[in-house]
Amino acid sequence: MGHRRGVGGGVVAGLFVLLLPVLFPTLFAPFSHASPSIFSEYNTPRTRHSRLIKSAVQRQTSDKQQSELWSPLPNQGWKPCIESTSTSEILPENTLGYLQVFLDGGLNQQRMGICDAVAVAKILNATLVIPYLEVNPVWKDSSSFMDIFDVDHFIDALKGDISIVKELPEDFSWSTREYYATAIRATRIKTAPVHASANWYLDSVVPVLESYGIAAIAPFSHRLDFDNMPKDIQHLRCKVNFQALRFVSHIRSLGDALVSRLRYAPGQNEAIDSKFLRGIADAKENKAAGKFVVLHLRFDKDMAAHSACDFGGGKAEKLALAKYRQVIWQGRVLNSQFTDEELRNQGRCPLTPEEIGLLLAAMGFDNNTRLYLASHKVYGGEARISTLRELFPLMEDKKSLASGEERANIKGKASLLAAVDYYVGMQSDIFVSASPGNMHNAMVGHRTYLNMKTIRPNMALLGQLFLNKSISWTDFQDAVMEGHKNRQGQLKTRKPGQSIYTYPAPDCMCYS
Repeated sequence: MGHRRGVGGGVVAGLFVLLLPVLFPTLFAPFSHASPSIFSEYNTPRTRHSRLIKSAVQRQTSDKQQSELWSPLPNQGWKPCIESTSTSEILPENTLGYLQVFLDGGLNQQRMGICDAVAVAKILNATLVIPYLEVNPVWKDSSSFMDIFDVDHFIDALKGDISIVKELPEDFSWSTREYYATAIRATRIKTAPVHASANWYLDSVVPVLESYGIAAIAPFSHRLDFDNMPKDIQHLRCKVNFQALRFVSHIRSLGDALVSRLRYAPGQNEAIDSKFLRGIADAKENKAAGKFVVLHLRFDKDMAAHSACDFGGGKAEKLALAKYRQVIWQGRVLNSQFTDEELRNQGRCPLTPEEIGLLLAAMGFDNNTRLYLASHKVYGGEARISTLRELFPLMEDKKSLASGEERANIKGKASLLAAVDYYVGMQSDIFVSASPGNMHNAMVGHRTYLNMKTIRPNMALLGQLFLNKSISWTDFQDAVMEGHKNRQGQLKTRKPGQSIYTYPAPDCMCYS
């Protein structure tokens, strides 16, 4: 009798498990692009490179290696070279009309779009309306241009180049995002090709401006060619990127506070909650400024799912990512026709926190390194970051460095969070991006412009090294050092087709 009851209970339990997805669908579905399902979020990933980790934890670096690692870049012969518009130059008395642009993507994609929008307005002799930032479909962020950038500085910096208005005059107040979303409109330019030429804009947009006094371009991402542009247009794009786009004051103030707490951190033996929130002034008086590195750890769920790689979370993670790919992209996944080993050999897999930690350790960063973690949300949470924290116990982020009150203005706003990270990244002694992307491209370009050290991981080399499960720490370290000799900020001039925002020389710089 007891045996039958046990069997019956097992059947009921089995049925309950099968019905879980029906009864509680939210447990098995992604909350949003940014959030993993409940099961994959808390599934502890296994350590994939335990032998290397053990050696890395016990690593020692020489004073010479430390000195070379933290030394600023030598002068490479290039300097910022943006010709300022002469104050005596007078803009045309009348423009052809108002130009609106609608920008999607994250903060850094929007930043590049803003630079292009100014250039297009100059090409068209149009008055630019402060660009409209679309609600980010991944992070659900509705921050506007004025929430992120100092709009008065933007207008003032460019007053000698183009005419800019914060909003349309009343006669054109009907030209809203909602207006263009409801039907086909004669004033909307929807066919702007990716990397369009200056002539395309003159041929396609000028007639609309002349007929209606306004033209709205949507979408407007990557809509201006990097090549075959007049020199003054290229210089203008550089001027917007490096001079006109300044974050709002509260972003700069918070960023300055974080940088100060990284450079003048009190002793390691104090509790983390109080370590950075008191005694900063005293620390500045009694201790020299320390150096710190910013790591952009681009490892959110979208990145993991879209790569089609395996990240060590086991069957549960594989199933969760597979479902996520199906729901979000209807099964269309980048490189899904390749095996994990093939993808890693080709350098197409994002580096996990564990792997980027091993890279940094091999390059000579010791366990006293002040490491600032710049990222929104790491897929797998603290369990995924734990190995990186073991290698770099002084790792910090916005939450550990600033109080909730200090972070109130940026809480839940991905663009503002990214802006703070960008600002801190530009103050760091060294910047490292775990994987290529818009943040990586923007920071590489900006730091190249100012000749600042920036480490670009050799993805193909690292993929191959991590596939070798028997490699020794010494051999791994030697290969990493050799493979990154010329990937620490050495300037590369832009080739045809490459972005002016990633490779600012020679368009934004002069060789002397």
